[in-house]
Amino acid sequence: MCNYEKDVTIDPDALDVEWLGQPGLIFKYSKKSAEAQQDLSDAKEALELCKAELNKAIRSNPEKYKCDKITDSVVEATILIQPDFQDVSKEYREAAFQVNILRGVMDALNNKKSALENLVKLHGQNYFAGPSVPRDLTKEWEQKEKQNNINSGIASKLGKSKRG
Repeated sequence: MCNYEKDVTIDPDALDVEWLGQPGLIFKYSKKSAEAQQDLSDAKEALELCKAELNKAIRSNPEKYKCDKITDSVVEATILIQPDFQDVSKEYREAAFQVNILRGVMDALNNKKSALENLVKLHGQNYFAGPSVPRDLTKEWEQKEKQNNINSGIASKLGKSKRG
């Protein structure tokens, strides 16, 4: 099972791990893309075969298909409405959809590669350098709120004393 979105996402806290996994992802999706392209070729061949068989059947027995006269346009239109042709056509469209999805994944993986390259460059330039101890944002927020409450309390007392 493939999780396209997960596979094209970067974990900025694990650039080394991302780089280690990148070649495997490219191979995995290159293989899936080739398989999908093969499925599309097979589906196209099946569609053409179905169309040829229906063309022959309609021309040899037009009454069965309720055709008054046999012209190329009548035969073509009759082929299009046959359930067998519609089923094979649906399989072809689904195969084409998978090819397009995998092309998008391959594009995203190439973009991921570029992003990883740029993130590593930024990391090498200490772009992400900061305090050695991680900040506790919850604690800092609480302190800021407490300070704001103290400041607003002082301001309200000052306002009362000026009036009184």
